[in-house]
Amino acid sequence: MNREEGYAIVKEYVQNENLIRHMLSVEAVMRFYAEKYNEAVDLWGLTGLLHDFDWEIHPDLAQHPQDGAPILRERGVPEQVITAIQSHADHTGVPRQSLMEKALYACDEITGLIVAVALVRPSRSLYDLKVKSVKKKWKDRAFAAGADRDEIEQAVEEFGVPLWEHTSNVILAMRGIAPQINLEGNLTLED
Repeated sequence: MNREEGYAIVKEYVQNENLIRHMLSVEAVMRFYAEKYNEAVDLWGLTGLLHDFDWEIHPDLAQHPQDGAPILRERGVPEQVITAIQSHADHTGVPRQSLMEKALYACDEITGLIVAVALVRPSRSLYDLKVKSVKKKWKDRAFAAGADRDEIEQAVEEFGVPLWEHTSNVILAMRGIAPQINLEGNLTLED
């Protein structure tokens, strides 16, 4: 399955633009790490792109992501991708064993926190976002409360990348798609 086919699945099942931006963000970070670790960039990217495709039709943990798996199988999504998607949710009981599975878990939750930090900055941009800004907001558990800090810490520990190095990598990867996820703000990449 190629990226265009994966994106068609996203567009078929997801109406919420913020959710699409989230999936694009996770895709970008997964591609970044696949390149870094000399892994299959397209496969990792597809995993990030599709990981929450069923959230609108299965908006609770009783169904998401497990009830999305049959849909992905019908569409010809590789089983490796489906397993990784299942493993990104602890409640499924699918263990994270491969590096790709651990990467997806590590990239999912943190992207939301980074978006929230970027949006409260005067620039509303990823281009000037620094790790120290995320560190400041990290301590305020009421800020972006939906971004579970404990889960993020567990995820980066499993993935084996230190938290603040990972944060820097996620920011860098997301900068590459800032226009697509509406986080250019009032800056350009050249600023």
